[in-house]
Amino acid sequence: MRSSQGAYIDLEESMAAAAGIHDVPHVLETIAQRYVGQHPPHGPVFRVTRDNAIRKLPDHLYDMSASSLFSGMRPGQFVYAWAKLRAEEAHEFIFHLRCLGPVRLYHNGSKQFGSASEETLGGEGAGASEAQPIKLKIKLDQGWNHFVLELGKDAEGRCGAQFGTGSRKNKPLHFLAPSEERDGEEGWVYTPPLAERLAGIPAGRLPESATGARWLPEIGGMQGEGDMAVLYEAKHDALPGHFAFAWTSVDNGFAGYARVRISGTALGPVYVQWQGEERAAAEGAGAFAVELEAAPGRSDLVFRCMYGSQGWGFAITGIEAGLDAARGAAAEACSAEVRLDSPRRVAGWNGSWLYLGPFGPEADGDASPYLAMDTVAADGDRSFYWTTGEPGANVRPFLENELFGRWNYPLGVTMFGLLETGDLLGRSDLAEYVARHAEFATSMYGYSLWDRERYGAAGLNNQLSDIDSLDDCGSFGALAILAGERVRPLRGLRQASDDIARYIVDVQDRMEDGALYRRIGVSPSMHNTMWCDDMYMSVPFLCRYAAMTSDSRYADEAARQLLLYRSYLYMPERRIMSHVYDVSRGEPSRTAWGRGNGWVFFSLATLLGALPQEHARYASILAFYRELAEGYLALQGEHGLWHQVLTDPESYEEASCTSMFIYGFALGARHGWLEQPDRYAAAAKAGWRGLCERAIDKRGNLYGVCKGSSWSYRHSYYKHELGWNLNDTHGIGIALLAGIETHRMMKKLQAGVVAENARA
Repeated sequence: MRSSQGAYIDLEESMAAAAGIHDVPHVLETIAQRYVGQHPPHGPVFRVTRDNAIRKLPDHLYDMSASSLFSGMRPGQFVYAWAKLRAEEAHEFIFHLRCLGPVRLYHNGSKQFGSASEETLGGEGAGASEAQPIKLKIKLDQGWNHFVLELGKDAEGRCGAQFGTGSRKNKPLHFLAPSEERDGEEGWVYTPPLAERLAGIPAGRLPESATGARWLPEIGGMQGEGDMAVLYEAKHDALPGHFAFAWTSVDNGFAGYARVRISGTALGPVYVQWQGEERAAAEGAGAFAVELEAAPGRSDLVFRCMYGSQGWGFAITGIEAGLDAARGAAAEACSAEVRLDSPRRVAGWNGSWLYLGPFGPEADGDASPYLAMDTVAADGDRSFYWTTGEPGANVRPFLENELFGRWNYPLGVTMFGLLETGDLLGRSDLAEYVARHAEFATSMYGYSLWDRERYGAAGLNNQLSDIDSLDDCGSFGALAILAGERVRPLRGLRQASDDIARYIVDVQDRMEDGALYRRIGVSPSMHNTMWCDDMYMSVPFLCRYAAMTSDSRYADEAARQLLLYRSYLYMPERRIMSHVYDVSRGEPSRTAWGRGNGWVFFSLATLLGALPQEHARYASILAFYRELAEGYLALQGEHGLWHQVLTDPESYEEASCTSMFIYGFALGARHGWLEQPDRYAAAAKAGWRGLCERAIDKRGNLYGVCKGSSWSYRHSYYKHELGWNLNDTHGIGIALLAGIETHRMMKKLQAGVVAENARA
């Protein structure tokens, strides 16, 4: 009878009790299906973002520089900024605030903060955006949370604030407009300078008139759909031959094909693009009619509108429709059954058309490349994206899924595990889920670069569009390349991969000997450090990119980096790795963090699988791998699991490092990389048993995964302060990979026994 003392779950609730430990495919399928079911593959959410003086900074704080917005603001006056944020459940969250002048912060009507003079930075210049922000922990309510900042001006002329997320990498929050009139829009609203404080702080969804103040930016209102001159002539020098697209959807509510007649007035030449063909609707200004045969459901309709001497655009005056007699149905006039509707749901916009332009006379007149809404249009030195019919009310895509579509290093491993699980189970749906997740990011990569420049920080792909560390690169980049090879080509993958390779090789900071390190970290405590984690953030990508480009220099660099990291972080007395090397002090932290060691072992196994045995560094890499394997084997716990602090059996049993060591041992035993492979095969099996009995429940939930870390010279930080999470993405994918490699190892061992018996 095995003891469950200290386990995360009761043995009767464990995966081992429900499925045993030998039916590995069943365990994998349970974990994978739980994950996919909880994270459906929703696409981006499109929202209106208005041209706004309050815009995001690269660190995803909203910049409310009141003195630049209102140069005439006087001491004693106040500007208010108001927005809302949704929380799926009540929880505490850390926000960042930089005070550029006197600031009060309200949450749901309650004051959370008031600034003191010493908390005010030296104005908007003097590196205000570089200064360390104030960290505010605020308890968010489930549902909508309304935030109001009161910005004053002091006697020295200082005013304004920068406010937003305290986690720009993992939670790059975007706030939404809070009032009834702007429902669904992204961004903040703000008042002109007021002589008196607001009588009441808005604490919920209200019409703006109920607050007693005027709020900016102004709402322009619908100008009449199809009027291109309103959208473009004020901003661009339109000339004959210039054109723009207007895009709508024909929504046929009939059960069969319908004959649709759309009537209108053209303000200039109009060409209709329908079902892959373009034809003229109007050669110039005047009445026009377009007849279409529409299938049931929704179909894209595009008008290509030319600039004309009498105007630009069109106005729809009527729609008539009936069932198509030629398709076997009696014709019946019924205008109510067919309508024009927005081709994509855009929160904050109630119109039926979206617009793109203007293009010059030499531009390609085919709208189809832009209808996926993942491409920025370019014409000469200008670039642009879809807008609504209201000037200044722009369309933007936002990533609002908790996990699906996000690009970060834990999800790179999660998707790798799902991809390999799909391969083992013959589940093409899992492979396609992974491809869709990766392509969500890669297909929008070019757009996200443009969005970052246009709006200060991207509404999606926040890490990929603003790479400033290895965390942003290797893990998910390696997975995306693999998905593009195994499943199907991914749009935008090559551009993203090339930029990642360029960053790792040419941009990331290096020591004098070429070793990668973090000169600037996410926080000041991480400045001038080298983390063993960073081997997985670079090595797998370099291996995949070398194969993708047939350029072995990238694999050479991967091998060189691993051996350089050994020279800084290897602790020979225990044959394990120190978590961090402190470049400022010129010494390692000598902390034996489990997952940090797991990343190195994982990376070595990946590299051994990619390097040819005749490679100049193969023998050194193999020796390094074997040294670490010996060290990790000696530290396996009594239940088959490894501990959060590898050298401290009183620290908690940690699932992600356990999974990485299982994975590395099983691969080594199967491929012959390890001497005395039976010892490691037994350790891998014991580790898998321990996971199934103590850390994976019968519903496929994974316990005991250390949350994302900082670093310390103290083991007590890792043991007591760095707790674990349920179903943390740092562990799910590698637990799947551990099971897969254990299963493959066992199949090979069983095949060897059968062959030996046959020979006997």
